[in-house]
Amino acid sequence: MRELIRTAGRWGRMGILGLGLLGGFGAAPSQAQDDQQASFRGFVQNLWPAARARGVSRATFDEAFRGVEPDAKIIALTRKQSEFVRPIWDYINGAISTDRLTRGRKMAGEWSQTLAAVERTYGVPREVVLGVWGMETNFGGFTGSIYVVRALSTLAYTGYRGEFFKEELLTALQILEAEHIDRDKMVGSWAGAMGQTQFMPSSFMKYAVDGNRDGVRDIWSSVPDALASTAHYLRENGWKPGLPWGFEVTLPRGFDFRQHRQPLARWASTGLTRVDGKAIPRTGEASLFLPGGARGPAFLVTDNYDVIKSYNSSDAYAMGVAHLGDRLVGGPAIAGAWPKNEPVLDKDQREELQKHLAGLGLYTGDADGKLGSKTRDALRNFQVRRGLIPDGYADVAALRELRAAR
Repeated sequence: MRELIRTAGRWGRMGILGLGLLGGFGAAPSQAQDDQQASFRGFVQNLWPAARARGVSRATFDEAFRGVEPDAKIIALTRKQSEFVRPIWDYINGAISTDRLTRGRKMAGEWSQTLAAVERTYGVPREVVLGVWGMETNFGGFTGSIYVVRALSTLAYTGYRGEFFKEELLTALQILEAEHIDRDKMVGSWAGAMGQTQFMPSSFMKYAVDGNRDGVRDIWSSVPDALASTAHYLRENGWKPGLPWGFEVTLPRGFDFRQHRQPLARWASTGLTRVDGKAIPRTGEASLFLPGGARGPAFLVTDNYDVIKSYNSSDAYAMGVAHLGDRLVGGPAIAGAWPKNEPVLDKDQREELQKHLAGLGLYTGDADGKLGSKTRDALRNFQVRRGLIPDGYADVAALRELRAAR
């Protein structure tokens, strides 16, 4: 599940595998590569006591690591998470492609009874489950091709994201020990996410369910198990039945952008209207979300939007899931115009923006260039201080203001 690939990791003791991993293991033999392979073998050997303590047998352990070496391509992929680096409108347009909509509607019809049962059981709307399924694997079209133990051991060996991937690796070994899946079928993404909706090993252990009641939790080949497990994950992470994830709105003339989070009934009283023509619900709270700034599309998003982000903390991903799901059940396209003709910040500029916000005591996260809710909230607070429109949108104008405030 990309749910846990959230922020840029830090390289541990290995740096970016300064031993030469980025050169790959396909190169001619060298002392550096020999040393590197010996180092990896030592890492695996040192992992055995922890695996044994979790009930993994020596036979399972040895078979799991048979022929496994670090994968240089995975290291490069850690720096190319498109949901954090592409403009959000490009990401969403890619998510809502004609081919994906066509396939999604076909799968929604084919699995309509399963989706209805999942919705009744967990209170998560079918369109949200469909959105996750579509975003993660194009409705099961491609679930990954990398041996999960190789992916996780590469990331754990390099120290990427501290202890996180080591823990996932140990959990993957437990899954093999329990024979939930055969070694040769345990394939997934570069980050070790598996199955129709890309669960990390720890999420499989916590949230996977037997949707078709055949006695097996099979998120790899059983669509009912995968969809039920996804809904179970969302419900356990706080999904509130009956509350929408959010919706696009039209802002009234003279709107006060200092309004940010308040009850939905109060939002309705400010003159906001839904783009789809439906009434704004009277219960629950919502925040104003302006992913393209004050001149772009506007959305009210609820706590259920944040639950989608528990799967993957990128706003682009969450909006992709939500909007794809809505479109699959007949919802309209996003009506607001994106600021496509305005320059966007490059990675260095995004990092600079975060550093300025941190220097002003407004931002406490990493200056990693990945603009999420922490950066947006910090920027909004800065804009309020400066008497600017507090839309939280990180663009060239915002960076210019931050430079002037030094």
